[in-house]
This record gives sequence, structure tokens and C-alpha cells, in this order.
Amino acid sequence: MNRTEFIITIAIILFVAFALGWFAAWAVQRFSRTTQADMGELENMAQSLHEAEETRDQAIQYLHHREAELSNQLAQTDAELSAAMEGLRAARHEAEELRSYIETNMQAQG
Repeated sequence: MNRTEFIITIAIILFVAFALGWFAAWAVQRFSRTTQADMGELENMAQSLHEAEETRDQAIQYLHHREAELSNQLAQTDAELSAAMEGLRAARHEAEELRSYIETNMQAQG
């Protein structure tokens, strides 16, 4: 095979490869074409997704607000419990002092 035949053979092989590539690209484009109905469906799905994300964001915001309210109520309840326990502790101490005073007076009289 001389140089000219080699060049012609390579040119034919390259042309056939180009033609096959072009045909494959055309076939892929032809079979994967999106229709107007598909675009409408995608648009509806995008709208639904957007609405779902907004609903989720609102729910998260509500949960954060509710959590803050409950944390505040819990802090208030803890403060009230601490005050009540302190009052109970003081009342017990006072009752104990009164008992000891009464016992001392009873022993002194008896």
C-alpha cells in the first residue's frame, strides 16, 4: 500500500466515523426530544415542589416559635418551682423551730 492509498483509506475511515457520529447524535436528539406536555408536567412539578418547600419553611418557623414559647414556659415553671421549694423549706424550718419551742415550754412547765 503506497502513501496515496493509505491517505485515501484513512480519509474514508474518518468520513465513515463522522457519518456514524452524526447519525448517532441525530438519533439521540430525535428520541430524547421533550414534548410540550412533558414541559407542562415539569412546570407543574416545579410549582408543587415550590409550594411544598414554602409549607415546610412555614412549619419549621412555627416549630421554632412554639419551641421558644415552651422553653419560656418551662423557665417560668422552674422559677416558680424553685420559689415554692424555697418557701416550703422556710416553712419546714419555721415549723421545726415552733416544735422545739413548744417542747421546751412543755418541759419547763412539766
